[in-house]
Amino acid sequence: MTEKQMKTLRYHAYGEPLAVLNLETTTIPVPQANHIRIQVKACALNPADWACCHGFVPHILPRGIGTDVAGIVTGVGRQVTDVQPGDAVLGNVNFNDYTSAGAAEEAVLDHWAKIPQPLDFTEAAALPMAVTTAYAHLKALDLHAGQTLVVHGAGSMIGYAAVQIARLNHVNVIATAGQTFAKQLEAFGATVTSYGPGRVERVLALANNQVDAVLETASASGALPDLIKMAGNHPDHVMTISDHENAKKYGVRSTFSENIAFPYDEVLAKYAQLAAEGKFEIPIAQTFTIDDWQAAVTASLTGHAHGKLVILFAD
Repeated sequence: MTEKQMKTLRYHAYGEPLAVLNLETTTIPVPQANHIRIQVKACALNPADWACCHGFVPHILPRGIGTDVAGIVTGVGRQVTDVQPGDAVLGNVNFNDYTSAGAAEEAVLDHWAKIPQPLDFTEAAALPMAVTTAYAHLKALDLHAGQTLVVHGAGSMIGYAAVQIARLNHVNVIATAGQTFAKQLEAFGATVTSYGPGRVERVLALANNQVDAVLETASASGALPDLIKMAGNHPDHVMTISDHENAKKYGVRSTFSENIAFPYDEVLAKYAQLAAEGKFEIPIAQTFTIDDWQAAVTASLTGHAHGKLVILFAD
C-alpha cells in the first residue's frame, strides 16, 4: 500500500535559508498519541525559522520550517479528546519528532486551540509564537497592575503582542517604536517614543524616573546598556528575547538564562478568543502561496515587513 504524500518546505543541511530550503514531497506524518495532525491552511513565518536553518538549535535533519499554523484537523492521537477531525484549530507545530513542520500541506501539532468565529485561518496562524513568547516573558517579569514596563522594539510582532498583553493586565507601557505602528500602539494605551539618541532620557522623563521592568523584543542592536539605565541601573529588571550573546555579560535576564516555559495551553485559546472579539490583534503584512515560498522567505529575511508574512495553502 502506497503511503500518502504531501508537499513540504524543508532543509537537509544548515546554511542560508534560500540556499538550503527546498519544496519537496514526503510522506504525510502520523501523529503520536498526544498530538494532532491538520491540513494546513495558513503558516506564519518567523525569524526563528531562519535561525533554525543556520543551525542555532541543532537537530536531526531533514527538518521543516514553520511553527505557527492554522487548519483543519485530519487526525488525532489516541490520547486526544478535545478535538476531532473536521475541527478548525490554530497552534504550534511539533518541531522535534517529525521531519517536516508547518510549511507543509499537513502538519503535526503538540499544542492547539479551536479557532473561534469569525477569526479566519490567516489571522489565527499569526498568533501562536507572538502571543506565547510575549506572554511567557511578561509572566517571568512578574509585573502587576499600575507598574511601568518599557517594551523596546514594540514594532516587532512579539513586542506588539507584549504591549497589548501588558495593557490588558493594566500595566503602564512605554513603547519604543518607529512610526509604522505608533498610532496603533497608542490606541492600545501605550506611550510611544522613538529609537535613537536620547532614548534613555525620553523614557525616564515619560516614566517619571520609575521604570519597573524593560523587555527587549527588537533584534539585538547593542541596546542593553541603555536599557539597564532605563531600569534604574538594575540589570536584573531587564529581559531580552534577542541579545543572548550579551545578556550574561551585562547581567541581564534572557530566554535561555531563565529557562522560560512557554504556556501554550494557557494562552492560545484565550488570545484567539480576544482576537475574535476584536480586542487583540497581530497585523498581517502579506500572504503568499506555497509555490511562491522563495518570495515569502526573501521578504522575511529583509526584516522590513510591517506585520506577519503568511504562507497559504489551497484546498
